Amino acid sequence: MSKSNPENAAGNTRKPAAFVYEDEPRALETAVPAPRRKPSSFEADVVLTPDEDDPFINPDKDAAPLPVAMPRRRRTSFAKIAGAAFGVLLSLAFGLWTDSLIRDLFSRADWLGYAALTALAIGILAVIGIVIRETAGMMRLAAVQTIKAEAEAAILETRPAKARSLVNRLAAMLSAKPETAKGRATLKASENDIIDAPHLVALAERELLGPLDRQARALIVNSSKRVSIVTAVSPRAIVDLLYVLYEASRLIRAMAELYGGRPGTLGMVRLMRDVLAHLAVTGSIAVGDSLVQQVLGHGLASKLSARLGEGVINGLMTARIGIAAMDLCRPLAFHALKRPGISDFIGDLTPSISGRDQQK
Repeated sequence: MSKSNPENAAGNTRKPAAFVYEDEPRALETAVPAPRRKPSSFEADVVLTPDEDDPFINPDKDAAPLPVAMPRRRRTSFAKIAGAAFGVLLSLAFGLWTDSLIRDLFSRADWLGYAALTALAIGILAVIGIVIRETAGMMRLAAVQTIKAEAEAAILETRPAKARSLVNRLAAMLSAKPETAKGRATLKASENDIIDAPHLVALAERELLGPLDRQARALIVNSSKRVSIVTAVSPRAIVDLLYVLYEASRLIRAMAELYGGRPGTLGMVRLMRDVLAHLAVTGSIAVGDSLVQQVLGHGLASKLSARLGEGVINGLMTARIGIAAMDLCRPLAFHALKRPGISDFIGDLTPSISGRDQQK
């Protein structure tokens, strides 16, 4: 049996009622659909990173690039002033000694005096020829550096007049090179089609210096291979040193002649000083290059003998010297074309090792 409620029994029945909770109005408000926003356009500074610059796709991009070799600044020093003063003093002393010698020869016999005068005249003419040759060589090297500096300034110009003048001078300087004939014809045909200075300089770099860059790379590869082989089989360290110096001087001179510099003896000495100064500051084979460290650490040490490993190291050092000479002798800096690095020559010096490593 169920128990009855005393209130129901008394007849006080409660009518049903509706209650509104506090959460219901909020729920109703959120349930109302918001007015639809009309589509609109907006601008945002969104820059997409190219794949070749993405450090996660190409981690080698973060590696420090090979430092660019720059000519040393020529400054006046006390050593140069002292050298010039003593040079003038020695010249005066040599002149007095020559005058005394010729007078003594004339006092002995006239034909001896005339023979001495003839020899002196020939020697003076030869010295004048040497001075003219060395001056011309220094002027050619200075012209290369002037064009390089003016090209960097012409790229920033809004008008192409300066860039056109510079490209014409560069074409005239390289007119004796048959490899640049096609490039000079291309520049002549498109002379009035390009109005942007950076594009004009970039076109001149690709058309005029592209063929020369390929020859420069061949020079570096051949010189590095010769150094690698000779130093690997030579019995003495002094032979290695002398041959590396000889091959480096040949490579620097060939690089200067390739790009239109053609230095004399003094210009060659100055170029070698700049190259050696650059190597002394940055390291002979760019120790910071990760690829060189990988090859030398994992490939050569475990697969090659000590002498052959030394030969490859000397070959890489020669390649580094060639790259520095390329920086110094090239009339334009690398912008439109890729600048070579040490990693570009490792495969040429160790082709079999590189091939086996890639297969693995």
